[in-house]
Amino acid sequence: MDSLQGFQTSNINPSSTTNLNPNFPANLSITTVGTTAGATTNANPLSAAAASSSSSSSSTSPSTLSRYENQKRRDWNTFGQYLRNHRPPLSLSRCSGAHVLEFLRYLDQFGKTKVHTQLCPFFGHPNPPAPCPCPLRQAWGSLDALIGRLRAAFEEHGGKPEANPFGARAVRLYLREVRDSQAKARGISYEKKKRKRPPHPQPQVPSLPPPHGNQNQ
Repeated sequence: MDSLQGFQTSNINPSSTTNLNPNFPANLSITTVGTTAGATTNANPLSAAAASSSSSSSSTSPSTLSRYENQKRRDWNTFGQYLRNHRPPLSLSRCSGAHVLEFLRYLDQFGKTKVHTQLCPFFGHPNPPAPCPCPLRQAWGSLDALIGRLRAAFEEHGGKPEANPFGARAVRLYLREVRDSQAKARGISYEKKKRKRPPHPQPQVPSLPPPHGNQNQ
């Protein structure tokens, strides 16, 4: 799962103010800065060609990134915006595993995975035959992949591995709890299937001629 389920982003004006709850922003959106290369006139054709090649290379460089790198960059920007919208605002240096847990719980409102409660008649049913009022949550696989990308992005931006809030023990325990609870509620198993190795061909033993018995003459 490469992206969060149901999580939508839109461009916002950084100067605009948004009414937010004390600790949880009403909505997150990724702020993107667009650059437009203006037309320039230059008498030197070499300078014009260099400027053209530079602008074309800068415009095509984002497309050369892999899907994972693009998603990691979007997730990092989203988490940074979450910290800025937090009340009170948080800096990355003050971010702890507890704040990461707040972020993960906040994302549940964008989830599309039905997680049955224990009172639901479909609890533990992998394919419910009818709809039910159980809440929608982020799937464990989406959260686990998100934390992996944010953990890598934190260290790429100069963070120390020992101070990485995305690798905190509380975050690992939370993900394990989400995995186990969703497995029970949805009646599915997250255990990795063991790959079946192809059977090795049995070496063929050459057949020996039958022993000749002593013949009475």
